[in-house]
Amino acid sequence: MSALEEIIALCRAVLFPGYFGRSSLNATTVRYQIGMEVERLFTLLGSQIQAGLCFGCAKNVGEASGEASDDFVTSPCREGCRLKAEELAVRFIEALPKIRAVLATDVEAAYLGDPAAQSYGEVISCYPVIRALTCYRVAHELHRLGVPLIPRIITEIAHSETGIDIHPAAQIGSFFTIDHGTGTVIGATCIIGDHVKLYQGVTLGAKSFALDAEGHPIKDIPRHPILEDNVVVYSNATILGRVTIGRGVTIGANVWVTHDVAAGETLKI
Repeated sequence: MSALEEIIALCRAVLFPGYFGRSSLNATTVRYQIGMEVERLFTLLGSQIQAGLCFGCAKNVGEASGEASDDFVTSPCREGCRLKAEELAVRFIEALPKIRAVLATDVEAAYLGDPAAQSYGEVISCYPVIRALTCYRVAHELHRLGVPLIPRIITEIAHSETGIDIHPAAQIGSFFTIDHGTGTVIGATCIIGDHVKLYQGVTLGAKSFALDAEGHPIKDIPRHPILEDNVVVYSNATILGRVTIGRGVTIGANVWVTHDVAAGETLKI
């Protein structure tokens, strides 16, 4: 198992004890076991963040010199990256209760939104959306803290595992769910409110890319949809560009949307 895959497994075990990781937990051992997992998570995450920071330093050195180099960065840089990585790992672990709280709302949304779900435990154990959202919410917190590269790798692991592609920079509110999930894409600058439900195959993407004077895409500009609270988007619908889908809107299956939709409307073919 790679270090990042183990980090994902540890996060799932800490966020959903008994459902992931050791299944033999009880009221006596749960605090001890979570403590052990958090300690291992801190060690692994710190080393991976340091590697990501040093990768960025090495890339910057290469760009500044105009040469591609595989040489590792200097010792002072490594030490600085180590200290920064430990600080970021601590801050991430401090955020775990907040991440767990919002994931609990996602579990509730999946359970209440699917008549086939028989229990919260079934949703946590079986539903790909919870696996994908756990990775996304972990990755989003790391992205928010300024950790390079690692958040994107984590969400790509979830993409490979579940077929759900969520960029770690996307902003997603509470009580969010994706029914079935396969083929769903959520772009980097998406903003999604609370109590939003998507179905499989939904794309929240960009319509086109603004180019600079040299013909290269301009980075970090808003280019993906905004979905306000209580929006439902049915299977294989495509919403492109920086458009706003108003509160309470329902988007029907296979609909193509490139314009704002007023609150409360229903779009269908």
